[in-house]
Amino acid sequence: MKTSFRFISLRTLFIGLLAVALPAYSTVPVSDGKNGLPTLAPMLKDVTPTVVNISVHTRAAIEENPLFRDPFFRHFFNLPDQAARPERSVGSGVIVDAGQGFVITNYHVIKDAQQVIVTLKDRRQFQAKLVGTDPGTDIALLKIDAKNLQALRLGDSDLLNVGDFVVAIGNPFGLGQTVTSGIVSALGRSGIDIEGYEDFIQTDASINPGNSGGALVNLKGELVGINTAIVAPTGANVGIGFAVPSVMVKAVLDQIVRFGEVRRGRLGATSEDITHDLAGSLGLTSTAGAIISTVEPNSPAEKAGIKPRDVITTVNGKAIRDSVDLRNKIGLMPVGETLNLGLIRNGKPITTKVTIAKPHDERGTEAETVPQLAGATVANLKTGSSRGRIEGVLVTKVDANSPAWLHGLRPGDIIIGANRKKVRSVQEFLAVLRRHEDSIMLNLLRGDFRLTLIIR
Repeated sequence: MKTSFRFISLRTLFIGLLAVALPAYSTVPVSDGKNGLPTLAPMLKDVTPTVVNISVHTRAAIEENPLFRDPFFRHFFNLPDQAARPERSVGSGVIVDAGQGFVITNYHVIKDAQQVIVTLKDRRQFQAKLVGTDPGTDIALLKIDAKNLQALRLGDSDLLNVGDFVVAIGNPFGLGQTVTSGIVSALGRSGIDIEGYEDFIQTDASINPGNSGGALVNLKGELVGINTAIVAPTGANVGIGFAVPSVMVKAVLDQIVRFGEVRRGRLGATSEDITHDLAGSLGLTSTAGAIISTVEPNSPAEKAGIKPRDVITTVNGKAIRDSVDLRNKIGLMPVGETLNLGLIRNGKPITTKVTIAKPHDERGTEAETVPQLAGATVANLKTGSSRGRIEGVLVTKVDANSPAWLHGLRPGDIIIGANRKKVRSVQEFLAVLRRHEDSIMLNLLRGDFRLTLIIR
């Protein structure tokens, strides 16, 4: 049996996408009624039937080579005709709707699966149907045709505080639930995977292999997170785990159930974090919020009256911590949604409404390969691009697991600078790269947000 692991570089650390069971809400465990000792048993009795085992069957990697599917090739090299031996990986999941048979797990658990089997606590097994996925938040929704299910009620992760007790529950390897406990050690963690929409709950609860997709619950027995990653410098747990917060999970599920996918829109404005120096120059009392740096012509932001140097402080009444937090909240809003934004302009608070628009169409001219970015192709932005005055180079394709992919480049990124030089065409971009072979610093736009990648 093979257990599926995923590791992501975090400077010198590695983030292993395993299962993390994490905790929430600081209430006192109830007495067991026998010897007066505090216990979590009554809560766990209700919660554990909702956490399931996910068994995933995929083909062996060698069989993905097209040559191995060619009958002549197999005959010439005397290869067996029988089907490829499937590989198997396991993770965990959480039943969130008993009537519909909906089960949440991590996207990385079921990615490339040919068959997904869900095993309940009572040992019943069901073949699952994939309803939809969102790689950006590492969430997948499955559906099983089963009766007498028990669902875990959704809690509000926005109510969590650092120090709240939480419990992590998984169902690895089909052996039954594993339960660990700890506290919320940090909130709003990001920077773990540049591709994703991140707002992780960090916990010190012990992590067990195979628990990816399991439940992080508070002491009320409410789901406050889906376990997704751990920090593992040497492959072992060091007491730092991450979970996708339930508020984000709910937003993703609502769109998957409604559309079969997450339809992210755009605001049409780029934003940056507020430094202490910038806060002082703007007369702000804190660095909370995101400052608008550019506004696209005819974008939803421009139509709503948003201007450069405006500071967005709230979205629908919820405070914004920084530009990543703004990206997360906007990125989870479906196209056509109208938002109430709280702004600070010239030191005065104002409010405005903005309607999220469809992503822009940025098909470029003929694509070219980039030797320094193996696996990626780039093109000039098409004439009349909806980006308006934005100039740069469009990333048209990035092969999965290629060097360019592993460095964080993604299709649809717009490269606006390289090694502190503006680039307005593929020719300018390649010229800059030829002068700097050892290290490349890329400034790019991804949706409404600016990113910097260092490629060595």
